[in-house]
Amino acid sequence: MVHTVNRFTPLNNARNKRVINFRYHIVSLAAVLFALAAGVVLGAGIFQEKVVAEAKESIDSDISPQLVGFDAGFASLAAEDLIKDSLKGKTVLLVSLPNARESEVTDVAENLDLAGADVTGHIRFTSDLLSPAKKQFVEGVAAQANTGAAAMGESYDIVGSAIAAAYLDPKSREAGDVANRIRSAFVEGKLIENVEEPGRKAQYALLITGAPRASDAKHGDVVSLLADGLDDGSNGVVIAGPVSSGEKGTIRSVRASDVAARISTVDVTDLASGRVTVVLALVSESKGKGGSWGTTRSADGPVPH
Repeated sequence: MVHTVNRFTPLNNARNKRVINFRYHIVSLAAVLFALAAGVVLGAGIFQEKVVAEAKESIDSDISPQLVGFDAGFASLAAEDLIKDSLKGKTVLLVSLPNARESEVTDVAENLDLAGADVTGHIRFTSDLLSPAKKQFVEGVAAQANTGAAAMGESYDIVGSAIAAAYLDPKSREAGDVANRIRSAFVEGKLIENVEEPGRKAQYALLITGAPRASDAKHGDVVSLLADGLDDGSNGVVIAGPVSSGEKGTIRSVRASDVAARISTVDVTDLASGRVTVVLALVSESKGKGGSWGTTRSADGPVPH
């Protein structure tokens, strides 16, 4: 999708208290993210040990447990004002990549529910789908299942177009015979797994990746190519992952590719506040404004505004 330029305009005195409150939480969330990036350590004892332990479990890097607990508590308290019903009436397909951390995906799904999004289903891209060594087989499955896509491009363009035809639609229409045939072909070929089998097509695609692994070093390049086709067949795409994915993983690869100008990325899913940011990125996509958000490596700042 083509994104409009996102320009900041100052608040004026006529705006209501809720808008001011929303802006306040945006600034607060940004401060938390910058504090985390700088390694600022906050005092212990603010949150229960259980909350700290659960939050610490999802962190890849060696961040203070107290700071992680603060982040988790802040996100829990602020999420209501930041994202509640912000995606009401929107349909989203949740896609896990092979290395995605289950706890992060679950938390993002809960945030989507709070935002009022209709999650049409949850699928997982397998390592075979994203492996360059399986490229010929993957393209063959896509071309045979979606004959109309064969003339639309080469390489992974065909694959991305086929997946979009199966699962995505700007108007979120029901899946027809062609879509169901493509879905069956990818599942039977062990290229896609159904976590929660999708029903109708979704307007938006949200892809969650994980920390980089040696076994999937080239996955990011393939994801970038697939995202192009997914974006063409939808109203928007967000790809999100942990801090390490922005350093040398999938998020870094996507941001270095041509598709980066057309979609949105977030590189802080290992933080609770980052998983709130993922929903804010989808909200921004729904308004035609893409971007790169999260750590200081993100071109558009910590959160959409």
